Amino acid sequence: MLALGLLAGLSVLSLLTYGYLSWDSLRLGPGETEAMRKGLEEGPVAGDPSSQPHIIFILADDQGFRDVGYHGSEIRTPTLDKLAAEGVKLENYYVQPMCTPSRSQFITGKYQIHTGLQHSIIRPTQPNCLPLDNVTLPQKLKEVGYSTHMVGKWHLGFYRRECMPTQRGFDTFFGSLLGSGDYYTHFKCDSPGICGYDLYENDNAAWDHDNGIYSTQMYTQKVQQILASHNPRKPIFLYIAYQAVHSPLQAPGKYFEHYRSINNINRRRYAAMLACLDEAINNVTLALKKYGFYENSIIIYSSDNGGQPMAGGSNWPLRGSKGTYWEGGIRAVGFVHSPLLKNKGSVCKELVHITDWFPTLITLAEGQIDEDIQLDGYDIWETISEGRRSPRVDILHNIDPIYTKAKNGSWAAGYGIWNTAIQSAIRVNHWKLLTGNPGYSDWVPPQAFSNAGPNRWHNERVSWSAGKTVWLFNITADPYERVDLSAQHPDVVKQLLRRLSQFNKTAVPVRYPPKDPRSNPKLNGGVWGPWFKEDEKKKKSDKSKGTSKQKKNKKK
Repeated sequence: MLALGLLAGLSVLSLLTYGYLSWDSLRLGPGETEAMRKGLEEGPVAGDPSSQPHIIFILADDQGFRDVGYHGSEIRTPTLDKLAAEGVKLENYYVQPMCTPSRSQFITGKYQIHTGLQHSIIRPTQPNCLPLDNVTLPQKLKEVGYSTHMVGKWHLGFYRRECMPTQRGFDTFFGSLLGSGDYYTHFKCDSPGICGYDLYENDNAAWDHDNGIYSTQMYTQKVQQILASHNPRKPIFLYIAYQAVHSPLQAPGKYFEHYRSINNINRRRYAAMLACLDEAINNVTLALKKYGFYENSIIIYSSDNGGQPMAGGSNWPLRGSKGTYWEGGIRAVGFVHSPLLKNKGSVCKELVHITDWFPTLITLAEGQIDEDIQLDGYDIWETISEGRRSPRVDILHNIDPIYTKAKNGSWAAGYGIWNTAIQSAIRVNHWKLLTGNPGYSDWVPPQAFSNAGPNRWHNERVSWSAGKTVWLFNITADPYERVDLSAQHPDVVKQLLRRLSQFNKTAVPVRYPPKDPRSNPKLNGGVWGPWFKEDEKKKKSDKSKGTSKQKKNKKK
């Protein structure tokens, strides 16, 4: 007992030393509940846990592939490093190149071509959202008794009330609806004069929470409150979608302490933001342990896309950046940490995609996947937990028929199988094919961040031969996409073009409507929020129809 006491004392001391937990954090703050006090006094609830695991999915925003300690970053991420080292690192893990696409694929298990969201992101002024006929992950988890909570960034549309997180399966929602905004004031301007407040609690603007708290810390406090007030014997799904490390580049002053030697101001700010995020995830993990959830929990960590070098992110040694289909845009930091894993402390190099979480988590939760739901994801739990082969052999990275066409693309360049002017990318086994305009293609080494301002002098740049619209890489042998093999392997190119063509036959029309002037927050009390209302004439006509029916029934 004495030894255990000493160990506990040392643990708390080490936490204090590294700044992840202070004595003040053990006292009740204004945002904490009485349930938290009770949890501290009584400790975890005794009794057998539910056979259904608690699911905690943490999504970082714009974190670069290199920007984690175990990938060689100069930015310290002790929490992420420890959780990954004790869990399973996903080192062949793919997401989408931008915010909305990754989030939509996570929550539906479907490729963008099957939801109509294959072009760009959902803009704040667009009457658009994740189509309402898509069943979501929280809806499926609720069917089997889960309490479902979302904290953080939604970015799946909000133009009508039915699009809001609480209408798409979440019991509670606390966070932002848009893709970005000020970390302290929670205001966002989409264009000059089109500005509004973007912090919500469930379906209403959360003005009461507007206390100037940095969003990473505010979201973490909310997660702690949810855990403190929930019974750990009942399964919970927590989707924590942090705003960090997306621009604008803002962080509390204390997190700059270790990074004053970084001359590049964007990289320095980015490093401070990531340090704060790492601390936040440590505090979430501590709360899971404190309130009795940890032993029966599965913690999944993922970035939503690659980093943006001009905003401080690094994907080195991968090529390209956020918004592109090069590996630097779509290959992500990811890991699973759980006491329930069989092969802890391992590395998974099998192919895994963000759509795979939908069937994997529903199966773990003992739920049912409807036969009529055409999923693009696979159940990959045995791949991760036991080291088995992945059931996935290909990934459609995307087909975007309305992205800027490559000038020199043609059906002839695609062997009559595919129009190479169209932006697309596909992975089949070791091979990856890109067509059209894949986006910014530089390799951005660490030296690029050595100067005070943005500097492309150190970048490795490629000048394409005129007319090039097809690229082929063996990603297993050449993960950095340095050797284009399209000329040497025309048969492989044709095979992958045929696969693209097959996928394209299943695509639904693109949803990308023009902006709606009714979306202006000035017309909605200064808040970004649902603006679409049924046409009054339609309502009146429906009313009159109903009245005439009643009259007919009376006559009868």
